[in-house]
Amino acid sequence: MDITIHSSFLPHDDPDAALAFYRDTLGFEVRNDVGYHGMRWLTVGPTDQPGTSIVLHPPAVDPGITDDERRTIVEMMAKGTYASILLATKDLDGTFERLQAGDADVVQEPTEQPYGVRDCAVRDPAGNLVRIQELR
Repeated sequence: MDITIHSSFLPHDDPDAALAFYRDTLGFEVRNDVGYHGMRWLTVGPTDQPGTSIVLHPPAVDPGITDDERRTIVEMMAKGTYASILLATKDLDGTFERLQAGDADVVQEPTEQPYGVRDCAVRDPAGNLVRIQELR
């Protein structure tokens, strides 16, 4: 069996801020930018990994979500507890410097974790937790 991760989804509440973070700060390329009924879906990904993408989508647009669930999702996003993603880099310190220069909301500076990885954490403009591990 040959299965790969093609796309991961994260909500956003401001497409321009999301683009500034993922494209300008992290250096991802924009692969798709789709508007529909006043909403925007953005697909971004690392330039050297064309088969792996992050789809940044408007929150709670699934028609199966109730109004109460939609309110809960928006509240959790505001608190930064709704979604997260784990990325990796060979240069954690350089990546962290770039994040700081881009005014990312720092949650944790580069730290050696007791479970054997060195990582840092920031929040993207929508409040999603972005953890970045150092590849060894």
